[in-house]
Amino acid sequence: RFVGPEYPVIVLHSLQRGVPLDARAEPLANRRLRILARASFFWGLLILYRLVSLQIFRHDEFQRLAQQQQDREVEIQAPRGIIYDRTGRPLAMSLPVDSVCINPLRVPDLALAADLLSRVLEIDGDVLLGKMASAVDNHRGFVWVKRKITPEESVKLRSYNLDWVEFRTESRRFYPKDTVGANLLGGVDHVEKGNAGIELSLNEQLEGKPGVMRTTSDVKQRVVDLQIFTDPQPGRDITLSIDERIQHVAERELAAGIERTHAKTGSLVVMDPKTGEVLAMASYPSFNPNVPPAKGETLEAHTNLPVSSPFEPGSVFKVITLSAALETTNLRPGTIINCGNGTMTLFKRVIHDHHSYSSLSMADVLAKSSNIGAINIGLRVGEKNLYEYVKRFGFGKSTGIPLPGESSGRLRPLKQWIPSSIGSIAMGHELSATTLQLAAASAVIANGGMLVKPRMTLKPTRTGDHGPLPIEPYVEPVRVLQPETAITMRQMMEGVVLYGTGKKSRLDGYTSGGKTGTAQIYDVKAHAYTHKYNSSFMGFAPLNNPAIVVVATLNGTALMGGDASAPVFKAVASAALRFLDVPKDLPDFVAKPDDGKTQSNDLAIADLGGGNPLDDDEQATQVASAGGAAAGLVGNSASSAPRLPASVTGMVIEVPSVLSKEVALTGPRTPNFNGKTLRDVLEQSAALGIQIEFTGSGLAAAQQPVPGTPLRRGERIRVQFAR
Repeated sequence: RFVGPEYPVIVLHSLQRGVPLDARAEPLANRRLRILARASFFWGLLILYRLVSLQIFRHDEFQRLAQQQQDREVEIQAPRGIIYDRTGRPLAMSLPVDSVCINPLRVPDLALAADLLSRVLEIDGDVLLGKMASAVDNHRGFVWVKRKITPEESVKLRSYNLDWVEFRTESRRFYPKDTVGANLLGGVDHVEKGNAGIELSLNEQLEGKPGVMRTTSDVKQRVVDLQIFTDPQPGRDITLSIDERIQHVAERELAAGIERTHAKTGSLVVMDPKTGEVLAMASYPSFNPNVPPAKGETLEAHTNLPVSSPFEPGSVFKVITLSAALETTNLRPGTIINCGNGTMTLFKRVIHDHHSYSSLSMADVLAKSSNIGAINIGLRVGEKNLYEYVKRFGFGKSTGIPLPGESSGRLRPLKQWIPSSIGSIAMGHELSATTLQLAAASAVIANGGMLVKPRMTLKPTRTGDHGPLPIEPYVEPVRVLQPETAITMRQMMEGVVLYGTGKKSRLDGYTSGGKTGTAQIYDVKAHAYTHKYNSSFMGFAPLNNPAIVVVATLNGTALMGGDASAPVFKAVASAALRFLDVPKDLPDFVAKPDDGKTQSNDLAIADLGGGNPLDDDEQATQVASAGGAAAGLVGNSASSAPRLPASVTGMVIEVPSVLSKEVALTGPRTPNFNGKTLRDVLEQSAALGIQIEFTGSGLAAAQQPVPGTPLRRGERIRVQFAR
């Protein structure tokens, strides 16, 4: 073999000297061996160097990298606090659920996996396939498939035992009552942070603080060890002032009123007038926070309308106008007010009334809801005083309730009023208010003249340096009206219910007062008022010691407040009083008129016409005892009192007697007070030595027990007066 040009010469030279060929070639083999040995030595040194570098010099670095692959610090989500109603019923709570994720780099067939997961989890397979393909292209080993799946979906998917599918435990917000209180409670996002309602405004207290956990995984990302470094701190539970039973009825009756009147939206607030605690806050339309938003769902469905949607209140605002008049002028309920036969011109602006009245008493201006009468009263009050009392009642500023998006309404400064503004403000136009603001204003009349701050939460949830701190610090009530003014307004508002525009709000078994309101909706684009109305009713019950205030508003209806919202008030107030165990202050009797047809108590105090209101020093409900209780009480005289209609005069009130046979009936028999004035009733009862309890004003229209019934010792007679 020739390995070079000199090779034949070397071979020939070696043969000539007699040296064997193998011996002469040995140095070449040794040289090759030495080369191999040196290469192996240096290779070994390189490996040794690499091992020393990895195991000694870069040990910490590679240990950290290994820990990053095997160990992970995972945030432990803190359980979100539970939201309760005032009776302890849960309105919102968090439950553990499974979420599904995958490593697309380990999926054998992306198309098959996407099809399988889409069928089990009811998701879009094409979208999932696109997400997985994108992750593979970018060498990402994590893709969320579906978060917070149902227990049924979890069981079905686990049965396939897919090693490339991972289940992670998360928390899901659950609302046990579905739509009840949805607009008030709001909702949370996918990481359980509040995004609306109470969930948003009190998110800091509800969400708690997350913990930290370290997990060690094998090559298939299966957890083989875990260690908790920081325990999660659960969110605080919160008790709201809401009563779930009243809330349910409020939403049901509001929805029924919307359907009946073909209104567009509606809102309703039930409040305790003494404390300001909101017992119910309903909004229509609503939604179910347990399900994803439906396609085409309107913005109003997720809006808390009672606090965030102001409107022109209309005639309910006459309560503020008349209250200011009682405090700043010499006008009294019996003062005659010129009503202009239904038309008046105010600073070149022609104003029409809904009915033509030549004149009405101040009480009847409220009961009949005369616009011109209210304007003339407002003119007596004056711009400055009227503006001051509107502000005193809380209009033009937010109530401060812990709910996001609260509107302060609109009340222009006095310097921005035009000459005819006093007429508009007096009857509830040229300003806007929320349903919650109207409830707070109505509470002023109901609680004796104090403006209380509406409250939504009951129990403290945080701890300060000096003990528990409530979410809503107590705010001292502010006096708006003198107590006697508030009592007089209650009596006049009872007239609205008994014989005025709010007869459809009259409660069974309870006295009440209220005011209807109907305001035309202004079309901003057309710059004109439409034939749709904001129809409202605000009222309270019972009259003598109000336990609740209810304000209902239906927006976009063609009906007046007395027809649209008054029935909603009646249904909600009746249920609320029953749930709160408020004692009735009217007898539950059945009236039988002359025609023999059995009717309800409504006929006994039906549309009895006008007449002089009760004197200022008389209250709606009083108890007179035998010992000279009639002294100092002045009722309507027989000559000045109006007569009852023929349909009511001579009515026989039938009440089932529940007297026990074992009770000795030693007292006198019940006299017949029917058709008598308050003075006559008091004098006759004092002469007989019996006690009476009466409500209303005018002439006696009904009584319990019925005339002729033997009275037990100490038993009272309840008399209902009407005009």
